Amino acid sequence: MENKVALVTGSSRGIGKQIALKLAEKGYNIVINYARSKTKAMETADEVESLGVKAAIVKANVGKTEKIKELFSTVNETFGRLDVFVNNAASGVLRPAMELEENHWDWTMNINSKALLFCAQEAAKLMEKNNGGKIVSLSSLGSQRYLKNYTAVGVSKAAVEALTRYLAVELSEKGIVVNAVSGGAVDTEALTHFPNREELLEEAKKKTPAGRMVDMTDLVNGVMFLISDEASMIRGQTIVIDGGISLLT
Repeated sequence: MENKVALVTGSSRGIGKQIALKLAEKGYNIVINYARSKTKAMETADEVESLGVKAAIVKANVGKTEKIKELFSTVNETFGRLDVFVNNAASGVLRPAMELEENHWDWTMNINSKALLFCAQEAAKLMEKNNGGKIVSLSSLGSQRYLKNYTAVGVSKAAVEALTRYLAVELSEKGIVVNAVSGGAVDTEALTHFPNREELLEEAKKKTPAGRMVDMTDLVNGVMFLISDEASMIRGQTIVIDGGISLLT
C-alpha cells in the first residue's frame, strides 16, 4: 500500500520536528517545512528517512500566500497526495498591547492565523483525492487567558481556534477532520524569546496539578490521537493539554 503523506509546517526543530518524527515512525512520508533553518531541516530529514520513509524539504514562509501555494504544489509534485496537515509553524512579537506596532501585528497574524486558512484550502484540495484527511493546529493557553507580553500571539491563537471550528464544519463533507491542540508552557527553544521565561517555567512547575509541567511528548501524543481513527468523531475542538493548570484561577 502506498505510504500516506504528512506535512508539518515549522518542522525543522522543536515540537514540529517531534511530530514529524512520530508520524514517520507510523509510516508516513514527511514533508518538512522551514523558513530559515535549512541545516536543521536537513538534519530532521535524515532522522525521518532513518525510520524507513521518505522526506521532502520545502522552504516556505507560510505567512505569505504565494509561498503557501508553492509549498503545496511541491507536495503534490513530490507525493501526489496529502493525508495529514499539521499547522505548527508559529512566530510572533512578544510585547505588551500598548507597545505593538502594525508590522508586529501583521507578522504575527499572518504566520499564526492567516496561514491556517490558506494552508487548509490547499490541503483540502489534495486530501479530497483520497477521500479525506486530518488537519491539526497547535494553539496555546494564551488564546483564552491573559499572558504577559503575549497580546499579538494570544489573539492569533484565538483566531486559530475559531478557524478550527469553521473549517471543521465546512470540510467535514469532504471527509476532512479538523481539530487543534492547546498546550501549557513547554520548555522549548521558542520559549527562550519570552522576556519572562523563567517566571513562566517556575509557575508551571509549581502550580500544575499533574505534578509536572507539560513536555513536547505530551503535545505530540495529543496530535497523534487527533489524527487517529479513534478520534474521527471529534470535530472542531481544541484539546487542552496542560496538566490542569488552566483550571486554576
